Amino acid sequence: MTIDVAAAATELARRRRAGRRGPRLEPALRPLSIADAFAIQQRIATRMGSIGGWKCSLPAGDRLNAAPIFASTIVRGTRAAVAVRSATAQIEPEIAFVLARDLAPRDAPFTDADVTAAIGATHLVLELLGNRYDEPADVPPAEMLADCSNNQGLVVGPVVPRGLAEPLETIELAIDGPDGFRFRRLGRHPEGHPLRPLVWLANFQRARGESLTAGQIVTTGSYAGAIDVPLGTPLTIAFGPLGAMELTVDPAPSTAL
Repeated sequence: MTIDVAAAATELARRRRAGRRGPRLEPALRPLSIADAFAIQQRIATRMGSIGGWKCSLPAGDRLNAAPIFASTIVRGTRAAVAVRSATAQIEPEIAFVLARDLAPRDAPFTDADVTAAIGATHLVLELLGNRYDEPADVPPAEMLADCSNNQGLVVGPVVPRGLAEPLETIELAIDGPDGFRFRRLGRHPEGHPLRPLVWLANFQRARGESLTAGQIVTTGSYAGAIDVPLGTPLTIAFGPLGAMELTVDPAPSTAL
């Protein structure tokens, strides 16, 4: 069975631009495979503008997590607006890498050393979570992947001095806000170290004949899962000795579909 990739991408991009959700895609638009999901992602990218980065994690069984983050949704500042479902928003504290040079297709797999040499900077980041479905719990993995893996955007924080020379397996996380909001956790990277998924992504793209390009930022997994934070509230997010970020998450206005 062949699905209508273009129509699926048009619908998901329309919801994303409007800041609205909707039901599952119509049966003729639903991805039937991982390949379908990536084809839809690529078409969404042509509708949303340039790709500013990627999110990824290591494969788990038959599940893959690799999705573009659109440049228009990458924030460098202390305020971000997101489409929300309630009085809270969901963020994930992560470490991300900005590429200083392309990782383009080639015959030989990329090694850890190859990928490390391509990294220009290491940053504290916060992923902004959100999808385009009314009932995300009912959406199969391929359909969620087509919608770019629950991503709304990325807030880029300070550079981590010495980057990969730091021990990045665990981070003492602390989030504080007014009115007593407080979060504390010893965060652990889900893949052991944030470099590992980036190496996988570089080789995944290489096998597909696709590149990661200089200037893109790649984030590779949350140290504490999804955290519910209050809207309109100035927050300080501390990553132990690595540094801290300031962020206020505001509800984004929605428009008609």
